[in-house]
Amino acid sequence: MEDCLFCKIVKGEINSTKIYEDDFVYAFADIAPQAPFHAVIVPKEHIKSADEINAENSFLVAKIFEAVAIIAKENNLEKGYRVVNNCGEEGGQTVGHLHFHLLARRNLQWPPG
Repeated sequence: MEDCLFCKIVKGEINSTKIYEDDFVYAFADIAPQAPFHAVIVPKEHIKSADEINAENSFLVAKIFEAVAIIAKENNLEKGYRVVNNCGEEGGQTVGHLHFHLLARRNLQWPPG
């Protein structure tokens, strides 16, 4: 998608601090971190939101969670972490590309505050 911020980051058109990359997934440091460790994990294929996950692309969600486990191990997040997906405007999604936030290295309370 031409105008998608995260597609441009994946293509290298916009600089990012890469945390992880494979054939299907790209993870980078959030520019406004909400925790001492805050990665944004996106599929390289453009999917607008969780509402667009279907039988043809759902394997990418599995690839994202495989990446989460790798990132957690590589960054010594053994004390725990949170994975968050915001879907739609009222769900807090601000970029129209499916993405997950991986937050760690602070005590994450529930409900979030």
